[in-house]
Amino acid sequence: MGATAGAAAATLAAPHVYAASHGGKPKVVVVGGGAGGATVARYLAKDAGDALDITLVEPTRVYYTCFFSNLYLGGFRTMESLAHDYGNIASAGVNVVHDYAVGVDRDAKTVTLASGDTLMYDRLVLSPGIDFIDGAVPGWDVSQQNKMPHAYKAGSQTELLKAQIEAMPEGGTFAMIAPPNPYRCPPGPYERISMVAHMLTQMNPTAKILVADPKEKFSKQGLFEEGWNTHYSGMIERIGPDFGGNNVSVDPDAMTIDIDGAVENVDVCNVIPAMKAGVICERAGLNDGNWAPVDGATMQSRIDENVHVLGDACAQGDMPKSGFSANSQAKVAAMAVRAALTDSRMFPAKFSNTCWSLIAPDDGVKVGASYEATEEKIASTDSFISQTGEDAALRKATYEESIGWYAGITSDIFG
Repeated sequence: MGATAGAAAATLAAPHVYAASHGGKPKVVVVGGGAGGATVARYLAKDAGDALDITLVEPTRVYYTCFFSNLYLGGFRTMESLAHDYGNIASAGVNVVHDYAVGVDRDAKTVTLASGDTLMYDRLVLSPGIDFIDGAVPGWDVSQQNKMPHAYKAGSQTELLKAQIEAMPEGGTFAMIAPPNPYRCPPGPYERISMVAHMLTQMNPTAKILVADPKEKFSKQGLFEEGWNTHYSGMIERIGPDFGGNNVSVDPDAMTIDIDGAVENVDVCNVIPAMKAGVICERAGLNDGNWAPVDGATMQSRIDENVHVLGDACAQGDMPKSGFSANSQAKVAAMAVRAALTDSRMFPAKFSNTCWSLIAPDDGVKVGASYEATEEKIASTDSFISQTGEDAALRKATYEESIGWYAGITSDIFG
C-alpha cells in the first residue's frame, strides 16, 4: 500500500470529530429521541432559530411510544399508530444522528458514539429513558427477554408479548412480575393487566392472570380494582408483599415462577424488573444511586451544570416518570439551554402531568398534577384523580380525552 493510500485508509479508519464551537454557533447535543429528547431538540430548533447547532442522537429510525402501547395489547390501537419518525425534526434544522451514545467526557465536553465518532458540545441534554437493574428478578436478565418479555420499551417486545398471549392454551395462566418503585409510568403495569384481561375475555375466557407485586399499594389502585371486579371478575389475582409478592424468582426455561417458595407453572410471564436511568447517565458519572439528580428550575444535573437530564432518567421529585412529564420537563430544559447560550429570557419553571389508563372499552380513568421547582425538588402544587363509581358517560369522555391528548402530544414531540 502506498503512502497516499495508507493515509487515506488511516483517515477513513480514524473516528470523526465534529468541530467545536470556537467562534461558531454554540453546540447542543441531545441524547435520546423519546418524549424528552425529541421535544428538547424540536423546541430548541423552533425557538432559537439558527442561533444554535443542535444534534439529536437516537439509535432507532422509528420510535414507538411506550405510552399507549398497552392499548395495542388490548386491541385498541395498531403498532403503526404508535410509530413516529424524525423527518419533521430533521426538517426543522436538527442534525439527527442514528447511533448509540456510549460515552461522555464531561471535562472535554464530548459524547462518543458507537460508530467511533465524537460530538462536541457546549450543553448536553440526556434523556435516555430507562434501563433495568441486573439481578432485580432472580433468574431473569435481558438475555431471557424473548422467553419472558418485559415489553417496557415499546416495539418488538410489545409485539412478542401480544403474540405469546394469543398463543396461550385454553385456561392458561398469564403472570406478571410487577416492578418496585420508582419506575416508568406508575399505572402502566395495571393498565396492562386490564388490557390483557380484556384480550383474554374475548379469546380465552377461562384463562387466569397472576400478578406478583412487591409494592403494598399502587397508582389508581381503587380504580383498577373496581374495574377488575366489574369487567373481569374472578380472572385476576394480585399477590402483594404480605403474601410473598416481594420474594419472587423465575425460571424462563421451565416457564415457572417462584413466589415465596410456591412454584407456579405459567404460560406467559411478563417480567417488569426494577429500573434505573439509561446507562449513559451512569457512564457520564451523573447518577446518585440509580437516578440522576437535577435542579428542577432548569433540569440541570446537580453534578454538572453543563448537562441537563430529563424524563425517566432523572430523579424528578414528586413527578412520576411518564411521557407527559418528560415532554413538560423538556420545555423547561430547552428554555434553560436557550437562555444560557443565547441570552434569551428565562421564565419560572412550571410542569404538568396526566396519566390516563384504559380499564375496559370506554372505561378510562386519569390521575395528574401541576408542579413547580423548589430548591429541593420538583414539587406538586395540586392534583386530581378519577373517582370510583363514576358514570359510564364520564369514563367514556375520559378515554376520548386521552386519545386527543396522544395525538396532540406526539405532534408536539415529533412535529
